[in-house]
Amino acid sequence: MYGLPQLTFNNTEENVEHLFTPLQVGALTLPNRILMAPLTRCRAAEGHHASDLMAVHYAKRASAGLIIAEATMVMEGNSAFWKEPAIYSASQVDAWKKVTDAVHEQGGHIFLQIWHGGRACHPLINEGQEPVAPSAIAITSSEVLTPEGWKPYVTPRELRDDEMPAIVEGFKQAAQNAKAAGFDGVEVHGANGYLLDEFLRDGANKRTGAYGGSMENRARLMLDVLDAVCEVWGSDCVGLRISPLNSFNSMADSDPIALATWLAKKLNAFNLAYLHVMRSDFFQVQQGDVLTPVREHYQGVLIGNMGYTPEEAEQAIAQGLVDAVSFGVPFIANADLPEKIKSGMALTQANPALFYTGGAEGYLD
Repeated sequence: MYGLPQLTFNNTEENVEHLFTPLQVGALTLPNRILMAPLTRCRAAEGHHASDLMAVHYAKRASAGLIIAEATMVMEGNSAFWKEPAIYSASQVDAWKKVTDAVHEQGGHIFLQIWHGGRACHPLINEGQEPVAPSAIAITSSEVLTPEGWKPYVTPRELRDDEMPAIVEGFKQAAQNAKAAGFDGVEVHGANGYLLDEFLRDGANKRTGAYGGSMENRARLMLDVLDAVCEVWGSDCVGLRISPLNSFNSMADSDPIALATWLAKKLNAFNLAYLHVMRSDFFQVQQGDVLTPVREHYQGVLIGNMGYTPEEAEQAIAQGLVDAVSFGVPFIANADLPEKIKSGMALTQANPALFYTGGAEGYLD
């Protein structure tokens, strides 16, 4: 999950040609198909402001076809990582402008991933505010880091139906703020056991009524958020990330293949810039092939993610399995990842001990 073997890829520019073919993604023409996946790194400054470290970090990675910046809070009081960024205030918008300016000065493109942590939030990092979720079911597979150390997750409060419009409005305002901050678009975070994913998958959503039961109802909040965000940006500047198989944050679904297939068909009406699919499970609890049915039924740009080597990414694009691949861990220790892939240089192995430490070490070096 966290490491990448130190391998030399004996590439020439010719045998990775598909990775370096330009790609039209909504309103943008990307120079290559090597995308930087969103990576929470806990380097935000006080008050969940994007930091100067972050501006340097992202600018160094501007050669990616597209940078998808890390999960960013859309509403106050919903922190899940203690030191992650947010974009609900004017000062946070100003802080993000430093990041987008730095990336654009290097010729790069950058989307912001907008996010609500749902039941993965904790009162100790939200001034006592309890987390919310589709159902009152706690995460049990891990603990959360707080100012008082690692703590178990708490049981969230089940959201009422009449609270959903405020959440949709929170995403819409975040989308407006992302535009003001100079981003090229936004990615709605519908993956990894956070709020929208919690509603989508029946392992976390046990409610009845308009937001529970059928796939249509469980997807309602996610689709309402997409509608609202597309009103702000236009659909050609909006992406969506999903993880139908990933068991991270105690997530599961009774039929992830059927869910992915249904959603792929449903999303065609949105004409999104892209659909970003995490193809597997970090922990191999749930297994299956979600990319094949999504590719069959989704008519837009499809981005694959999780565990690709450059060779596999090249082959997947050449065979039409995906249109682009996003790399996460490889970008941590290889700011110039596209150039390394093109030249066949060895990739530096990332150090997981430095992923979330908050300083420049392991982030800028």
